Amino acid sequence: MSGRYRGLGRLAGLLRSSGQGSRSSAAAAVNEGSLNAGAPLSGNWARCCLTGNRLLATAPLGMQFAPVLPVAVRRLTTESLQPTDTFAKRHNSAGQSDIEDMVKLTDFSSLDELIDATVPKAIRRKERMDLGEYTEGLTESGFLAKFRAMADRNKVFKSYLGMGYYNTYLPTVIQRNLLENPGWYTQYTPYQSEIAQGRLESLLNFQTMVSDLTGMPMSNASLLDEATAAAEAMTMCSAIARSKKIKFLVSDKCHPQTIAVCQTRADGLGLKVIVSDEKDFDIDKDTCGILLQYPATDGAIHDYKAIADKAHQAKAQVVAATDLLALTVMQPPSEWGADICVGSAQRFGVPMGYGGPHAAFLACDTQHKRLLPGRIIGVSKDSNGKPALRMAMQTREQHIRRDKATSNICTAQALLANIAAMYAVYHGPDGLKDIANRTHGLASILAAGASKLGLQVGKEPFFDTVRITVDSSKEAIKAAEAEGCNLRPLDDKTITISFDETTKLEDVDQLFKILNKGKAPNFTAEQLAPEVDSALGSFKRTSTFLQQPIFNLYHSEHEMLRYLKRLENRDLSLCHSMIALGSCTMKLNAATEMIPITWPELAALHPFVPLDQAQGYQEMFKDLAAQLAEITAFPAVSLQPNSGASGEYAGLMTIRAYHQSRGEGNRNICIIPTSAHGTNPASAIMAGMKIVTVPSDRQGNIDMAQLKQKAEANKDKLAALMITYPSTHGVYEEGVDEICKTIHDNGGQVYMDGANMNAQVGLTAPGLIGADVCHLNLHKTFCIPHGGGGPGMGPIGVQAHLAPFLPTHPLVPTGSLPDFKGDKDSFGVMAAAPFGSSLILPISYAYIAMMGSDGLTQASRLSILNANYMAARLKDHYPILFKGKAGTCAHEFILDLRQLDKAGIESEDIAKRLIDYGYHSPTMSWPVPNTLMVEPTESESKAELDRFCNALIAIREEIALIEKGEISKTDNMLKNAPHTADEVLAEEWTRPYSREVAAFPAEWVRQAKFWPSTGRVDNVYGDRNLISTLNEEVQPIAASVGGS
Repeated sequence: MSGRYRGLGRLAGLLRSSGQGSRSSAAAAVNEGSLNAGAPLSGNWARCCLTGNRLLATAPLGMQFAPVLPVAVRRLTTESLQPTDTFAKRHNSAGQSDIEDMVKLTDFSSLDELIDATVPKAIRRKERMDLGEYTEGLTESGFLAKFRAMADRNKVFKSYLGMGYYNTYLPTVIQRNLLENPGWYTQYTPYQSEIAQGRLESLLNFQTMVSDLTGMPMSNASLLDEATAAAEAMTMCSAIARSKKIKFLVSDKCHPQTIAVCQTRADGLGLKVIVSDEKDFDIDKDTCGILLQYPATDGAIHDYKAIADKAHQAKAQVVAATDLLALTVMQPPSEWGADICVGSAQRFGVPMGYGGPHAAFLACDTQHKRLLPGRIIGVSKDSNGKPALRMAMQTREQHIRRDKATSNICTAQALLANIAAMYAVYHGPDGLKDIANRTHGLASILAAGASKLGLQVGKEPFFDTVRITVDSSKEAIKAAEAEGCNLRPLDDKTITISFDETTKLEDVDQLFKILNKGKAPNFTAEQLAPEVDSALGSFKRTSTFLQQPIFNLYHSEHEMLRYLKRLENRDLSLCHSMIALGSCTMKLNAATEMIPITWPELAALHPFVPLDQAQGYQEMFKDLAAQLAEITAFPAVSLQPNSGASGEYAGLMTIRAYHQSRGEGNRNICIIPTSAHGTNPASAIMAGMKIVTVPSDRQGNIDMAQLKQKAEANKDKLAALMITYPSTHGVYEEGVDEICKTIHDNGGQVYMDGANMNAQVGLTAPGLIGADVCHLNLHKTFCIPHGGGGPGMGPIGVQAHLAPFLPTHPLVPTGSLPDFKGDKDSFGVMAAAPFGSSLILPISYAYIAMMGSDGLTQASRLSILNANYMAARLKDHYPILFKGKAGTCAHEFILDLRQLDKAGIESEDIAKRLIDYGYHSPTMSWPVPNTLMVEPTESESKAELDRFCNALIAIREEIALIEKGEISKTDNMLKNAPHTADEVLAEEWTRPYSREVAAFPAEWVRQAKFWPSTGRVDNVYGDRNLISTLNEEVQPIAASVGGS
């Protein structure tokens, strides 16, 4: 034994000197290298130094140790002690080795050289972004701890404020398996129907739910919020009247935010909104429509049949802003004469979230289907004749119709619509009625108790909101706040109290005490219950709803869980593979970013609570606005617009207000490149502008000669130029500073579309380039997930001279952030909530805070590198349509497929064949017909980029077989794509290629095959035979689609 231990005599002596031994002295001896080999050890125990200064393994003393080699010492460094849960390395996928390999293929010596050659020097940032305490970036755990403290500054009172926002219970099976599930929230808008049948079915359920409850024949698949839905309905009324009637009458019993948004929208469109008691409506030949709230904002239910008849006599449309839960027990608006119904599905399981996001809706008669704004899901058939779902009638929408579109809306609220639809599926019609009857019953008990206390209660029937006259609204509100409750003041002596599904009997007792000036009355809510008459009388609903099987099957959690999973499995998302959609920036939606959205401190806040109850939110708004201001190089930001298209509209209205303030209201010409996003011209029309287009040259740049000519020709009326940067052709235009100067020299303002901001952050900025205003797609560049078609956020940044004109709100004044200086010059109101969809802003806040300045800049650099690497790999197989001055692209590039028409191949064929390889197609035929626009993001690894490139290269080789005549032009693996499992497993196979080629065209496909649930969908058939609800006629089709 003794022969195994030799050579640590000096260490033994040091240990003996202090009994157990001195760790520090022993360690010093080791570090000095002064231990002698072969020296004997004595004493009880010695600890052997194995690594650095740590004394680890033990051995008996008094033994001889064999000579050993000197122990290597690893000194601790400051760097080695830094936290390991840093975020940027998780988000930015490429490591140094991969970066070097990718750069090499682009023919540059380094990433720095590539960036310097690609981004014009004249507009480059000269200094690092200063993000304050987030400049260096927080760790993931550090952010969550800091943000938890911030969220805790919010005070979650019991909300009885109503006005379209209510507490609700989100069933946990839906929360866990839909809201918190990346298989649902990382999907894109379902343009590729074959790999989107799950969410398409859910959205069809949503449309059916809305249609049944309102009694209208059809509905869209969601809008941004109730107020903007009402404004869209007003626009629709004008369109039905062929823009010949300019009056739109609005009841003063509508929610105040709805009235304000309609007034703002009318201003741009040249319509005249007149607000009054509906009994005083002057409905004449110039009236295109009227808007009524049902139930009214004060809770009252009114009989609107007579006024609806009067409107119809004048050939005006009747719009009802309504409540879906109320409609489960109340007569639907269609039965008393409404032509259009709008509202919010928020109380169907979606948290208030200090204002959103929530799914609004617009339902109408089928005769107006081509004027209906937003997405519509329809039933069609696939290549095998089986039922299939798709987005119907897309020719109404901005990406096709541009300035003639029914609306500028693009991103809506698909994820929230899916939650609301699943809430209805889970509860079913009987469950929904139980919730509604319970809510109405508690409100009836409150009304009875208030009367018993000697207070005057509104005489009209009500559903969930009770109007009560008090001595002083101010004192009642103050007393309620002291008890942790929020009541709504209608005027100095009138309050309203709104109930919801979370209200309990003890809450009613608490309110009795508040109304009784702090004293508990001699009765309780439970004692009053048997005495209360909660009948709705003539307003009671007698018609059935939601009788379709889908709403009557999945009421146990197991069944609901499996239904959600079946739908999820039909949809390709970022869980499966990259989604390289050009101009869409489908980057990582990190788990840490998503965690706070379900915290009650954020989710349970009503948007109109007193500001001292929302200090956490207010702190975040100020911080986020400051960060976005630094990123954009603008001094002021508005967080209100709740989509990119909404941001465009807000920016143009801000410019319009600025011109008007200078006595130049005649400036109404907006110059827009022909390659612009379709939302640009649609938004300009909504802002009351006239469009002048300018073409691009062969390099994809704006034609400068034409721009100058058109700017100068319209210099007395020029309002703005709308420009995207980098351009929609995927290049940094070298002359962008000259473009901006040209517009400014002719009296206009420059609006920058921020869709491509992912190629700007940290490298340049709209404010440095010369823009006056820019919107930011937080659901693109700043990580809010796309949700299958929403939610989104589109805040705008502006130069100082535009800041006074930013949007405000009638209930919570807002405007320029981070330093609010008043709203007296604001152009108006953009959204129902003062800060848009507040609940999802923490996602972008987290992204910026954890990435830090360098991480954000590196994200932009890698997005450019990834695009150029892919272009380099693909250039020998597909022509790259546009390149910058140095032969590079920005963060996206366009593959030209037009030369493939000789083989009979179009972009759609390649898009569908990519599904067989496990990929979602890049953007098809935009901005150039028969092309694919590819945008990889910084979150994708080199391995994933390579797989995608390999798929496209393999498809090009398949096309070569067609070109050589080795396979039919009409019967080949592209024309027949995508291939379903049913096809491949069929007993008979008649294709001129093997089943293996059809389904497993690449080795990696075998490892994780994603099977499309339907063959290629027939778009023409679906539009010609529009079916947009699960009614009795199509129930057999829907059942086979749903697999229920």
